[in-house]
Amino acid sequence: MAGARDPDFDPRHHRMTRQRWFEDFEIGERYILPSRTVTDAQFAAFQALSGDNHPIHYDAPFCRAHGHPDLLAHGLQVLCFTAAGAGRFPHEVSDSLIAFLDQSSRFAAPVYLGDTLYPTLTVAQRVPQRTTGVLTMASQIHNQHGVIVLEGQQRYLVRMRPVV
Repeated sequence: MAGARDPDFDPRHHRMTRQRWFEDFEIGERYILPSRTVTDAQFAAFQALSGDNHPIHYDAPFCRAHGHPDLLAHGLQVLCFTAAGAGRFPHEVSDSLIAFLDQSSRFAAPVYLGDTLYPTLTVAQRVPQRTTGVLTMASQIHNQHGVIVLEGQQRYLVRMRPVV
């Protein structure tokens, strides 16, 4: 019957992945984030969001005059490609994630308009606390040539499995 309530349906079980807690993570686990090609639209969106109007990011002749083959992506624009929300991690910690604590990054090589970026997050460290733990993810982005363009880390505060 159309519109009838399904007694077996429970929205708490409507998940993309199984729920994970701090102790479920293993050092070395990798989260592959979607690869994306850096486009004019992304440059424009980042400019509008950041307010950064330096010509090295938005003026191709200026870039070429300064030794760059094309528009140079802003470092923070590149960093955005490591957002954990682009992958399955935030779905796995829907009930256990307390906070995104901090991040640090080193920009190892330039990223230009048209480059394709391949980001990954890897569980690098687990520091247990009483009822929570700090999960450190190493972040890394390669370009289409296999060159590392960004390295860094992100730290998350995650609940331990509740005692039942």
